[in-house]
Amino acid sequence: MKNVVIVESPAKCKTIEKYLGSGDYNVVSSKGHIRDLATTGKYGLGIDIENDFKPNYQIISGKKKDVSYLKKLVESADHIYLATDPDREGETISWHLYDELAIPDDKYDRVVFNEITKDIVLKALENPRRIDMNLVHSGETRRFLDRIIGFRLSKLMQSKTGGKSAGRVQSVALKLIVDREREILAFVPKEYWTVEAVFKDFTAVLDTYHGKEVEINNEDEADVILGRLTNSFKVASIEEKEKSRSAKEVFKTSTLQQLASSKLGFPASKTMKIAQKLYEGIDIGEESAGLITYMRTDSTRISDEFIKATYAFVNEKFGKEYVGYVKKSKKSENVQDAHEGIRPTSINRTPESIKKYLAADEYKLYKLIYTRALASLMADAKFLATTIMLDNNEYMFKATGSVLTFDGYLKVYSEYEDQEDVILPNLKDYKGDLISKEINKLQHFTKPPARYTESSLIKELESLGIGRPSTYATILGTIKERGYVTLEDKKFVPTEIGFETTDKLQEFFSSIVNVKYTAAMEDDLDKIAEEKADYHKVLEDFYKEFSPLVDNAFKNMEKKPAEETGETCPECGNPLVIRKGKFGEFVACSNYPKCKYIKKEKKEVVTVCKCPKCDGDVIEKPTRKGKVFWGCSNYPKCKYASWYKPTGDKCDKCGDLIVNKNGVLICPTCDK
Repeated sequence: MKNVVIVESPAKCKTIEKYLGSGDYNVVSSKGHIRDLATTGKYGLGIDIENDFKPNYQIISGKKKDVSYLKKLVESADHIYLATDPDREGETISWHLYDELAIPDDKYDRVVFNEITKDIVLKALENPRRIDMNLVHSGETRRFLDRIIGFRLSKLMQSKTGGKSAGRVQSVALKLIVDREREILAFVPKEYWTVEAVFKDFTAVLDTYHGKEVEINNEDEADVILGRLTNSFKVASIEEKEKSRSAKEVFKTSTLQQLASSKLGFPASKTMKIAQKLYEGIDIGEESAGLITYMRTDSTRISDEFIKATYAFVNEKFGKEYVGYVKKSKKSENVQDAHEGIRPTSINRTPESIKKYLAADEYKLYKLIYTRALASLMADAKFLATTIMLDNNEYMFKATGSVLTFDGYLKVYSEYEDQEDVILPNLKDYKGDLISKEINKLQHFTKPPARYTESSLIKELESLGIGRPSTYATILGTIKERGYVTLEDKKFVPTEIGFETTDKLQEFFSSIVNVKYTAAMEDDLDKIAEEKADYHKVLEDFYKEFSPLVDNAFKNMEKKPAEETGETCPECGNPLVIRKGKFGEFVACSNYPKCKYIKKEKKEVVTVCKCPKCDGDVIEKPTRKGKVFWGCSNYPKCKYASWYKPTGDKCDKCGDLIVNKNGVLICPTCDK
C-alpha cells in the first residue's frame, strides 16, 4: 500500500519519485487526457444541448489499458495526489481522473508543481487542496464552445466551400492575416524625398525650415531646396541627455514564443516542446531536476526567493552597481496570476555549467530563458544621448547619436537586444563652419503594413485578448495545416481558400467571428474561473445567438461548384470534377448520382530514404482510410513504419531515423 501521485507526463515520474522516495510513493502518469467528449448525439457534439449542456464523456481510444491500470492503483492506494499541470487544462484533467477513477473524497488531494525541484515538490505535498471546480467549469466551457463551433462550422465549410475547418479562435486569427493582406493589396505607395548632408564622421538629415517640419513630395521640390544650400553649416545647438533603459520582465508564454521565433528561428510548437522538456526534468550528472518553471503562463511575477538569490548572484559576479530591481508591469485584464513567469529554477545553474547535458536547441532555449530572467533583475543601462542641430541658410539639419556609458543589464543580454550606438564628434568648442563632403537628395516611398510573422501574430493575438498562452502554437499550426496560409520569408500569406473561408464566415457569422466577441468570450471564461459568472448561462447565451446563424448559413450559403479537371467522363461524356471524400480528394463525374464513374489514380511511389532496418526504401504509403504514413518497401518482411516523415538522418544515440513531427525534428525512440 503506497501513496499514488498521478502526473500528466511520464517524463516527470522518475524525477518526482526520486524526490519523494519510491518506498512510500508510486508516481505514475495519466499520459495527458484520459477522456474526451464523444462524437455521438445531435450533430455528433457529444453534448446534450437540450439537457443543460450535459456532456457525454468517453475514454480516449487507446487509453483503456492505462485507465484500468490507474483504477487498480487507486483501489489499493492509501492516498492519491492528483498532480497534473498547474493550469485550467491540468485542473480539468485532475477532475476527469477523479471522476473516471471513482476516487473517494476522503482519499485524494490536489497538488500543483510550478517547478519540478525537490523543495517545491515536497512543499506542494505539505500544502494540498481540493479540485477547484470553478477552474474545471471554465475549462469545460472552453471545450464545449470549441467543440460546438468547430464541429458545426467545419461541417459547414466542408459542404459549402473548399475549407476544411473553422474554429472559435483560429478563424479570428486567419481573419487578421486576411485583413492585413487586403491592406497590403490596396496600399498605394506615396512618394517622398529627404535631403542629407554627409560629413567626415556623421550624417545629418534636413529637419525644419523656419521652425516648421520640412515635407518634400517630389524631386522638383528637393532640387529647389538644394539650390538654396551651401556646403557650409553652423552649429546651432548641441543637446546632451542622460537616458536609461530598463530590462524587460521575465518571459511569459507569448513573449517566449515571440523572442524564440525572432532570435532562435524556432516555431511556436518547437519552443513549447523544448520548454516542456526543460520543465519536466533533465538528468544533470547525478541528479535529475526541472530546469525552468511552468511554461504555460501569462504572468511575469517571480518569487521572493528567486529575487533574493539573483541579487546575491549579480552582486558576487558583477558588483553591487549591477544589482537591479523588480519591474512593475501593467497587468492586463485577462492575466491569470496563478503561478510565476518563466524563469530558471536556480540562478546558480548557469547555461554553461549544464551545456554538456543538453541538446543544442535545449541549450539555446534554456540560455534565452536564463539570460532574460537574470537581466530582468539587473540595473538599467545608461546612455548619453546627443542631438546636434546644424544651420544652413535657415534650413536646420539634425544628427542624433548615443554612447553607452554603463552597460547594466546589457552586460548579459546584449545579444538578444537590437541596439546600435551612433557616436557623434564632440562639437561643443568647435569654432567656425562645418563643411560637408556632399549634400544628397534621396527618393523614398511609403511602405504597406508588414505581413504577420509567427512572432508578430502572437503579439497581436495577445494584445487583443484572444486565445491563451497554451493555444497560440496550436492556432498557428492549424491554419498552416489546413492550407489557409503559406509562409513566405517566414511571413503569413493567405491562400485562395484562406480568403474564401474568411469571406464566407464574415458573410454569415460576422457577429461571432470577430475580435471583440472572441475577446469577450475569453473574459467570460475568466469570470467562470473566478465564480463571477455561471457557465450554463454563458453557454446558453452563446448558443441562442450561434444556432440560428448556422441554420441560416446551411440554408443560404452558396455552395462552391466542384473544380473541373478539363477531362470528360468516359462513360457519359460529362465533365470530370475534383470532389472531396472521407479519405481525401478524388476525380469523379459531375453527373453524379446518375453517373457514378470515379477515376482510379495511379500514385507515384515517393521514396524518402533508405530503411534503417534493411536494404529497402522508406516510401510514402496510404492506409485504407487514406491517412499517409511512411514504411519500408520490403513489407511484410520488414515492418519499419512511422506516422511522421523521416528526414533520412539517423539518431546518434540509437540509430533510428530522425522524423519531422509537426515541424520539430525528433528521434521517435529516444524522445518518447
